[in-house]
Amino acid sequence: MSALHKNIVLVLNRNWQAINTTPPAMAFAQMATDVVTALDIHGTDRMVPTTWEKWKTLPVRAGDESIGTVHGPVRVPTVVVLANYNRVPLKRPKFSLRAVRQRDGNRCQYTGRALEPGEGNIDHVIPRSRGGLTTWDNCVLADRRVNTRKADRTPAEAGLRLIAEPSSPRQVPVTFLLKNTHDIPDWECFLRKS
Repeated sequence: MSALHKNIVLVLNRNWQAINTTPPAMAFAQMATDVVTALDIHGTDRMVPTTWEKWKTLPVRAGDESIGTVHGPVRVPTVVVLANYNRVPLKRPKFSLRAVRQRDGNRCQYTGRALEPGEGNIDHVIPRSRGGLTTWDNCVLADRRVNTRKADRTPAEAGLRLIAEPSSPRQVPVTFLLKNTHDIPDWECFLRKS
């Protein structure tokens, strides 16, 4: 996949809060139609909102991504600011072992024991073999040995009791879920440290 189609541009709302990522192709289209303004970033002390017309004339610096055009190379922005959107969308964390582990406080939901990485896995309260779904409301973190002993039985059939009923985690501002997976230095001051 070319850099033009990877989500390497951070999108801020008009209050400069991170709300999304987008590929350069979309950022360029939005810049050209004045939906966003790019930030010409020089470290953490100087960030200049720059329109498309001015952006096209900026020099490509060492380390910058760029695209070739008939008029020469154009620098790919690392951060853009939406002109008319000020909300921060809410989003539920994506379902995963890591997210279940976090929701359940890193504790087996049958024994209450704190689990080290690798000691726990996802248990389906209503087993999949009986129609149980892989959802927030049917899955808990369990000690691997307890989960193996439970097998395809319900907790009651296996002589186990849940410490807490599983539930979907609350929605959080999307800003909390954005990660700098591409290690782009310009993003650091806009993303929550975790």
